[in-house]
Amino acid sequence: MTFAEEIEFGHEDRKRIYEYVERHGAVDPDDAQERLRIDPGGFRHHVAILKRDGRLEDRNGRLQVAIDAGAEEEYRSDDLEFHIRPARQDDLAGIVGAIRQVAEERTYIVAESVADEVDHQNALLRHNELESRMFFVATVGDEVVGWVHLHAPELEKLSHTAELTVGVIEEYRGNGIGSHLLSRGLEWAGSNAYEKVYNSVPSSNEDAIAFLERHGWEVEAIREDHYKLEGEYVDEVMMALEL
Repeated sequence: MTFAEEIEFGHEDRKRIYEYVERHGAVDPDDAQERLRIDPGGFRHHVAILKRDGRLEDRNGRLQVAIDAGAEEEYRSDDLEFHIRPARQDDLAGIVGAIRQVAEERTYIVAESVADEVDHQNALLRHNELESRMFFVATVGDEVVGWVHLHAPELEKLSHTAELTVGVIEEYRGNGIGSHLLSRGLEWAGSNAYEKVYNSVPSSNEDAIAFLERHGWEVEAIREDHYKLEGEYVDEVMMALEL
């Protein structure tokens, strides 16, 4: 399933199953069947159709939302090998940890709110009638060292735009990981009919602003004294890129 597809199910129980899985991130099939009070035979039938249609997948015995976002890619920088791939539900803790590690620098307020929301919901990927959320991760070995996140409300007047955050934990910066993550996120956004991506950072985050400008982003607006960081008022820099 891609985000560009309209969500249609053809049966109310099928919709209920999908919405339950999407809301909870990953679920045990037997637990879902019991909680939804759908007879076992009907539940298996609907799950089979949802799998066939690419809406759900079974990973390690648990159902989760299936999103077609391409394959894993391998890169090498000097002696460092890293991979970039679509995120999975079991990456949630690693992504939240990476975002919060970057946010500890107090320079990425939007990303910090993303981590709080994902951690609270305990669901990484979202695709429903109200919103869509997608992550890609950079990994070194089994460790998540960076992410790119795209979030879009399913509102007609805003359906062409998506908010993007991207970050790499400090010890792995300087290896091109951020550029590869950003490229992967933009490629996905373009293939899913988004026309514009945007991001906001404090003006004190000069490295992030320079990074985005090097990749073609432009400053659209500045909100003066929007943040208060360690007792100091800091401007918000609103940036965007037309795809």
